[in-house]
Amino acid sequence: MAAPTMDRSTAAAPATPVQTLTISKALNMGLRAAMEANPKVIMMGEDIGKLGGVFRITDGLQKDFGEQRVLDTPLAESGIIGTAVGLAIRGYRPVCEIQFDGFIFPGFDQIVSQVAKLHYRTQGKIKMPIVIRVPFGGGIGAVEHHSESPESYFAHTAGLKVVSCSNPADAYWMIQQAIDCDDPVLFFEPKRRYYEKGEVDTTAQPGPLFQSRVLRSGTDATLVAYGPMVRTALDAAGAAAEDGTSLEVIDLRTLSPLDLAPVFESVRRTGRLVVVSEAPSESSIASEIAAKVQQECFYSLQAPVLRVTGFDTPYPPSKLEEEFLPDLDRVLHAVDRSLAW
Repeated sequence: MAAPTMDRSTAAAPATPVQTLTISKALNMGLRAAMEANPKVIMMGEDIGKLGGVFRITDGLQKDFGEQRVLDTPLAESGIIGTAVGLAIRGYRPVCEIQFDGFIFPGFDQIVSQVAKLHYRTQGKIKMPIVIRVPFGGGIGAVEHHSESPESYFAHTAGLKVVSCSNPADAYWMIQQAIDCDDPVLFFEPKRRYYEKGEVDTTAQPGPLFQSRVLRSGTDATLVAYGPMVRTALDAAGAAAEDGTSLEVIDLRTLSPLDLAPVFESVRRTGRLVVVSEAPSESSIASEIAAKVQQECFYSLQAPVLRVTGFDTPYPPSKLEEEFLPDLDRVLHAVDRSLAW
């Protein structure tokens, strides 16, 4: 029997509906609300139980919900995802934590060969309501395999949904919506932004999960970003405003499916687009956006679509990562190039 849809009206809300939270705490509260609302929601991952996860996103959940619902797994990502497939077939809603982005590749076969295809393979008879949480991106001074941006692999895979939050309010609501979704969702979390704060209204009516959002209006050029780069884009827009340049900032939020209608509307007004992403530019989310905007907004463009991304190299040692990651100066340089065209 399929798992019941989560009824958010029964989820216990904090006493104060509007709170200032970090992204990490908002995710923790969102996971807690989902578990309270639906007994079929199960957490699985390495060190997520007693430890509460490396980043403490699942802190306190095993204590409150028990070891049968918050499972500490072996160090075996393929086993974690494969077990989640079986649980989903039996009507559960597994939430798998991949401890670091680079650890997802041992589970890659299960994700692209089973999770993405079972619903289609069975002509809709089997659903895969699995959420795979992935802390991603660099900027934390970590060693190899801990600072990857693998989102393009999964956005390219038919049958998967891919989203990324950038602020505490979205973290709180989007994780619940992802768990409520009957399709498998890759949920990318910007780990270097985990401790940035923002207001969260736990009584608000959240917008659709698979929808991008304009965060700052502008008239001279459009900046599009997702995950950890949204803060960089907003900072760049603030710095540009001091020099009299008005930049519109759009948070993609959903990477597959892409919701580019707000981007098209913005580019038709501004005539210029800069896409910002930590991932390498080759065959990426950024290149897909550039291609679609060129296709849909060709006669509105006043300059080529520009991309500010990580370089097409393996992620460097931590002492060099500041040279690799897009920053405010690189974004503003691209804006200047676009305006000078």
